[in-house]
Formats: sequence, structure tokens, C-alpha cells
Amino acid sequence: MSNRKSVYKTALVGVFAALVFVSNMISVPIPVAIGDVSRIHLGNIFCLLSGFVAGPVFGGLAAGVGSALYDLTNPAYIASAPFTFAFKFLLAAVCGWVAYAKGQEGANHKLNILAAAAGSLTYMILYLTKAFVSGLLIGSEMGAVLTAVATKAATSGINAVIAVVVSVPLCAVVRAALKKSHLLDKLQRS
Repeated sequence: MSNRKSVYKTALVGVFAALVFVSNMISVPIPVAIGDVSRIHLGNIFCLLSGFVAGPVFGGLAAGVGSALYDLTNPAYIASAPFTFAFKFLLAAVCGWVAYAKGQEGANHKLNILAAAAGSLTYMILYLTKAFVSGLLIGSEMGAVLTAVATKAATSGINAVIAVVVSVPLCAVVRAALKKSHLLDKLQRS
């Protein structure tokens, strides 16, 4: 990768990490059965968008860094920051891998819907598995663990639907703006 392209990609990661961080603050907390919390938030929209625009690796970094920084600034989520980094990285990376399949570079609308859904499903599986295992490890009753996971599944599902519905058309708008400003060419050139 050329130095110029590296600068553009690094700046893109920083901008998207900031967007992910700030969009995570726009949320509605939902209490969970075993003293935990879940949230309906806008962060996943920008995690997916980072995968669409920056690709799997750089988009994944932006999503992971922005989400983990949010966790580190919120006492309820500090302990989850490493998991959040990995899970949100994979949310954006899977989205980017699918969107960039067949050399489309995020330009195919139907493929983007599939990409956003695949990234969201990957995140949900990881997040809910962690919630289940964590609940069992702290010694909660199975009923409480399943209730907590069900609550988190509902909020995570709402987040996923919102993220897919908003990120796909937003991707088209952002890509058009980047193309018009010739930044898209600079990001893709070696």
C-alpha cells in the first residue's frame, strides 16, 4: 500500500471510529434479568457503514475501536471492551467481506443488503453466546440466564434491523459523495 493511500485509510478509520463512538451514545438502555443492561442504539449503523466504505480490515478496525472506546467510557461496559472490540470488528469485517465479494467494492445494493444482514447476524451470535456463557459463569439460574439472553436477543434484533435498513441506503449516499469528491478513487488506488 502506498504512503498516500495509507494516510487516507488511517484518516478514514479515525473518522469512522469517531462516528461509531458518538452513535453509540444515542441509545435507550434496557434492563436485563440478571442485573445487566442492553441497549437499543445507533452504533451498529456506523459499524456496518465502516465495513461498506473502508472494507473488511479497515472498516473492522474502525468499528472495533469506536465501540471499545465507548465501552471504556461507560462504567457498565468497561469489562466488556475487549469482547466488544472483537465482536464489532467482526460485524464490520463480515459486512465488508460480503460487500466486496466479486470485486463489487460495496457498490451492489442487493449484495449490500446481504452483507449488512450477514455482519449483523455474526455479531448477534457472538453477543448472545457471550451473554449466555457469562450468565452461567457467574452462577445464575438457567431461567434467569435464558430471560437475559432473550431480552438481549430482542434488543440486538432491533439494533440489527435498524442498522441494515439505515446503513444500506446510507452507504449509497456516502459512496456517491466520496466518488464526487474523488476520495473514493484515492482510497482504492494502490
